[in-house]
Amino acid sequence: MSQNALLVIDLQNDFCPGGALAVEGGDEIVPVVNGLIGQYDHVVLTQDWHPAGHSSFASSHPGKAPFEDIEMPYGPQRLWPDHCVQGTVGADFHPDLDWTKAELVIRKGFRSAIDSYSAFFENDHTTPTGLTGYLRERGITELTLVGLATDFCVAFSALDAVGQGFKAEVLLDGCRGIDIEGSVDDMLGRMREAGVALR
Repeated sequence: MSQNALLVIDLQNDFCPGGALAVEGGDEIVPVVNGLIGQYDHVVLTQDWHPAGHSSFASSHPGKAPFEDIEMPYGPQRLWPDHCVQGTVGADFHPDLDWTKAELVIRKGFRSAIDSYSAFFENDHTTPTGLTGYLRERGITELTLVGLATDFCVAFSALDAVGQGFKAEVLLDGCRGIDIEGSVDDMLGRMREAGVALR
């Protein structure tokens, strides 16, 4: 039985061109990801799944604008446009994503008071999503990560994967980044330092 799983991060409409928090070229990775899904025995997806009025939305903080930073009880928080609101088309997976093979969909960011970039933990870095336990019970030890965005949800997931004892690689042709003030290069460096393989 394969001990390697493909982890597809947030390949949702709102992160693709035309979406509320579009990543440039986000839809270009869909054929790459579909090809990978066909090669893996185990596929896990994450889905950003915010309630309306989520605390990470700039619209929830009068006078604040998207991409500003504020302090939350769990630390600094980047503010975002309203995106991936539960039950909306924006929160749906990209329509061309061949995701039906997925054994698990991890929904994250559904707690209104805390954001969640990583597939493993909320942004307080202590509240788990349950993914670690699921993978360990399944005997999975290696993860290949693709999805959106390279410098946020993909990177934080990869860093937490290594921190939880998994071997992790990120396939960069299956990712696209937001790149706010050099954030892609910064997070690529952090992943390399942590032992994430970048391919």
